[in-house]
Amino acid sequence: MSSADIAAGSAGAGQVRVNKHKADWRGWKFMAPFAVVFVFVFIVPIVYAIYISFFKKQMIGGTRFVGLENYARLLGDQQFWSSVGRVALFTVVQVPIMLFLAAAMALAIDSMKLHGTKFFRISTFLPYAVPAVVSTLIWGFVYGAKYGLVGSLNDFLGTNIDMFNPSVLLASIGNINTWEFTGYNMLIFYSSLSTIPHSLYEAASIDGASEWQIVKSIKLPELKGSLAITVIFSIIGSFQLFNEPSILQSMVPGNAITTYYTPNMYAYNLSFSGNQSNYAAALAIVMAVITMAIAYAVQLRSMKEQMK
Repeated sequence: MSSADIAAGSAGAGQVRVNKHKADWRGWKFMAPFAVVFVFVFIVPIVYAIYISFFKKQMIGGTRFVGLENYARLLGDQQFWSSVGRVALFTVVQVPIMLFLAAAMALAIDSMKLHGTKFFRISTFLPYAVPAVVSTLIWGFVYGAKYGLVGSLNDFLGTNIDMFNPSVLLASIGNINTWEFTGYNMLIFYSSLSTIPHSLYEAASIDGASEWQIVKSIKLPELKGSLAITVIFSIIGSFQLFNEPSILQSMVPGNAITTYYTPNMYAYNLSFSGNQSNYAAALAIVMAVITMAIAYAVQLRSMKEQMK
């Protein structure tokens, strides 16, 4: 057999291996269950929401195609923009406070100078394990001026604190969210701090670095990656605010929590109470685009900061 035949045989064997590799569907078989669930639970509802947002139900004539009419109507809907402004204010104030507390608790646990670290870590995470409905009901009774803890403090101190007053109601809801999710974000920060080698701390101590210098130069830079994740998750959660104001609506006197208090509440009431599911779908699509745009901007900024 000549060297040319051997080379041709080797090339043919290599070609067979390549073709065999391309025909290997085992990876796709493992992905198939997730892909099916993802398509039917995530992709199909989004496509259907986009589809029905181009239609409109009428008393006479039934459902008809209206194109972008629902979106044009949304641009001039003052109730929608009022709800968007409210959740935007909620996000700007509540998210930094919550993440600051979460980072402070993570640093306290990581310092190894906190007594009862395991108990503190579990107790701070425990509110996240409580369903949002239950958490809101608990805080709703705490806020009660006639029957709750706030009412008892008013009787004892002679004050007139009203946590359901429209001027402080958004802050009261923010307190509930902070109580619920601070522990969750704290664990994300703490897991990031746990990856730092202890040899860095030892070297810094030998060089005479103080505790604050270690935090500033070693720990805080390590939190940048996890900070971007928590900010994105928190922004998405804030723009999806629904459970807390919806449950408190029956507890708050008067009409302080309207049907359009948040965009999600507005979409829910339009769809199930106002029989305007097409318009509600357009609202949901617009809110999804706004939320994704903000989250993407935060991610880009985080990537630029990490590349410096």
